[in-house]
Amino acid sequence: MSQVFTNVRVLGGATSFAWDGETILDAATGTESIDGNGLTLAPGIIDLGVFAVDRAACRAGGITRVGLMPDQSPILDDPGIIRRAALMGKPDLWVHPLAAATRGLAGTDLAEMAINATAGARAVATGRRWIADAGVMRKVLAYARDCGLTVIAHAEDGNLARDAVATEGLTATLLGLAAAPAIAEALAIARDTMLAEDTGATLHFRQVTTAAGLDLIRQAKRRGVKVTCGVTPAHWLLSDIDISDYRTYARLSPPLRSDGDRQAVLAALKDGTIDVIASGHDPRGPEGKRLPFADAEDGMSGAETLLALSLGLVRDGTLSMERLFELLAANPARILGLDAGTLTPGKPTDFILFAPDTPWVVDGTTMKARAGNTPFHRQPVQGKVHRVFKGGSEIE
Repeated sequence: MSQVFTNVRVLGGATSFAWDGETILDAATGTESIDGNGLTLAPGIIDLGVFAVDRAACRAGGITRVGLMPDQSPILDDPGIIRRAALMGKPDLWVHPLAAATRGLAGTDLAEMAINATAGARAVATGRRWIADAGVMRKVLAYARDCGLTVIAHAEDGNLARDAVATEGLTATLLGLAAAPAIAEALAIARDTMLAEDTGATLHFRQVTTAAGLDLIRQAKRRGVKVTCGVTPAHWLLSDIDISDYRTYARLSPPLRSDGDRQAVLAALKDGTIDVIASGHDPRGPEGKRLPFADAEDGMSGAETLLALSLGLVRDGTLSMERLFELLAANPARILGLDAGTLTPGKPTDFILFAPDTPWVVDGTTMKARAGNTPFHRQPVQGKVHRVFKGGSEIE
């Protein structure tokens, strides 16, 4: 279980921690201690599945490690490219590349997973898209199993979702938007969990956002399938009515769902079906967002709002603080095979000090990210990161 300590006040006391530059230690004589001044001490957040390395945004959000999606330029399908990506954020931010499952993310020829793993890839991913060919996906899962890697999949049947910009329903109809049925997600999950069960592979769906999809995850877990899933705050805080004024900042992938699906995400967080909370960090400038809805780019800038939005789950009684940091840190570390994500003696000293009740207002115009394309502009939140430590050194 991920450990969280509140009211970290007393130097050298039972509720304080110290570091030796490498590992977190129980407070002991002769070690340097941190005066948290009443703040909460927690593991550094591990953001699984970002689309950009954004050090300033991650520092503001308490993120010390990221799993970088392969959808880069160039695509992360070559060992040299993966090695360079792994060095991008150091020493302040550790980047763990997720290698492309197929060459060029084209969904046809398998990438060299074993070689890419030796270059630093922590998992393989299908990227923003679903692999349409079931035969190819089965080979991906089998190869990844033999390499000891998790496959991170996009859960959306591309044949149903092609050209869609919203989820089928009243809102999409009234706005005249091309839409795909929500069942596109469940169809993808049904196929891929069956293939994972058949091959014995480990599978993680980066986002599951519908009641039908979450039910399939529950069923697969009960059968013993090695499957996990994640979600971003947008899919438990927003629904498709939030695009009613053609708000392109709320155009996401997967698209926002019905309120019933939003409620199903909250229930899945509470019952443990969902394993990871991630930001989906995907900064997009005005040239990609200030367009007609159908022409705008998907994505939101989420790194610096991830913790504050997620803390609402604790205040509402959906999750305990300890469980929240399992989803934000311990579980992402486990999926990526990292020896991190907890405050345990002998583990890397990646931790944050934050004030869970400090109020502030999200302002997309002043965000530290490359772009402020957030659907939560002007929303009041609570929870502010004060100090971030990576490997025992404070990140300014």
